Amino acid sequence: MTLHLYNTLTRRKEEFKPIDKNNIRMYVCGPTVYDRPHLGNARSVVVYDVLYRLLIHLYGPEHVTYVRNVTDVDDKINAAAKANGEPISALTARVEGWFHEDMAALNCLPPTKEPHATQHIRQMIAMIEKLIAGGHAYESAGHVLFSVGSYREYGALSGRKLEDLIAGARVEVESYKKNPGDFVLWKPADSGDDPSSVFDSPWGRGRPGWHIECSAMSSEYLGENFDIHGGGADLMFPHHENEIAQSHCAAPKSQFANHWVHNGFLTVNGEKMSKSLGNFITVHDLLEKGVKGEVIRLALLSSKYNEPIDWNEKLVRDAKKQLDYFYGALAKTNITSNESEALTEEDKSSSWFRSLLDDLNTPSALSFMHTMASEIYKNADNQIFEQQYGKVLWRRGKIFGLLEQTPEQWFKGAGNDQLIEELINKRLVAKKAKNFAEADRIRKELADYGIILEDRPDGTTDWRGV
Repeated sequence: MTLHLYNTLTRRKEEFKPIDKNNIRMYVCGPTVYDRPHLGNARSVVVYDVLYRLLIHLYGPEHVTYVRNVTDVDDKINAAAKANGEPISALTARVEGWFHEDMAALNCLPPTKEPHATQHIRQMIAMIEKLIAGGHAYESAGHVLFSVGSYREYGALSGRKLEDLIAGARVEVESYKKNPGDFVLWKPADSGDDPSSVFDSPWGRGRPGWHIECSAMSSEYLGENFDIHGGGADLMFPHHENEIAQSHCAAPKSQFANHWVHNGFLTVNGEKMSKSLGNFITVHDLLEKGVKGEVIRLALLSSKYNEPIDWNEKLVRDAKKQLDYFYGALAKTNITSNESEALTEEDKSSSWFRSLLDDLNTPSALSFMHTMASEIYKNADNQIFEQQYGKVLWRRGKIFGLLEQTPEQWFKGAGNDQLIEELINKRLVAKKAKNFAEADRIRKELADYGIILEDRPDGTTDWRGV
């Protein structure tokens, strides 16, 4: 029972060997709180939420520390606050609240710790001072920059060579940089900056660069060496590459993160998501349209985590249909409680669990759950079988953050009522046309989803979840 994860740094799937099995440590880059989280943000949070749940099942909740930061000082934040005519603190508090609400709607667990960049300026300054003292950073025109040429392994994560990066630079290099690839650790304040976004430092009033924030906060809560660093593939370069460089140089004997895990890109109808293309989708947009959080979550887990995923209407429909199928199976078992249970040894020795251990293969694991639901439908007259399989299905759904409701809550919820009413109306039309075969088919379809129809003498039909 060993977890294997693809390590971006070594470019191979490796056995996960924790530094300390009693203290599993994972860091994931969190939100920059200037706007509502979009589907790409959500995919990252959902992926690492499943990995977090899996680590908890493997090592115990008291032995897993999951840190996800909040970037609340950034040029994008400054620009958004200025455009809105509001204080930065008001913007970041509101957007962070939106982020938490939306991720909770997707059944994501809160991380163990959620440090804010603005509360760790002291740690960032201390790390920058170490880099300067070690000859890896320099001050120039009020800026402090990391000297990429001082770190021979620069580019190992992304596979980019420093010479190629320099040769490929197509923009005019800032005059204060010694090397085009050098990146900012500390930048001076602008005259129009909101005072809350400016901090004192040995190099004058200013604010930290983005990359140093994650290095400082991860080492503060997880130490100079920890097990897993996660984030989206878009962060591999330059953000994660720069994190590695500055963290190794600040603590030369450290390994920083042993495993680098990256989730794949998300497109919308085959195109990159962007506001200019009009296909920019936030989690809030979907929830407002009646798409349930569990549907969004299952859709995001329907592809392998480190492969691309294309968001489209069919993906959403398929996820909704799959969840209806699962909840319909649970409805047949007459189980009324969805309290979570610990995975059994039988669960952990199953093909379902082995799929998860094999580099978090959620599509394969979900297919095993579909097979289990099918068995419940096939054995509708065997109550003992239904109860046994129902409990297993519900229990295994928890590791995905799915099946968090009762079947009645699910089928009576927003988004399902309209579909059910449409099927009932189609059945009434079929009955009036004396197409009893079609009417019976629709009744059976609804019954498979846990919906019982009650025909009344006056011709009306009521329904309830079972």
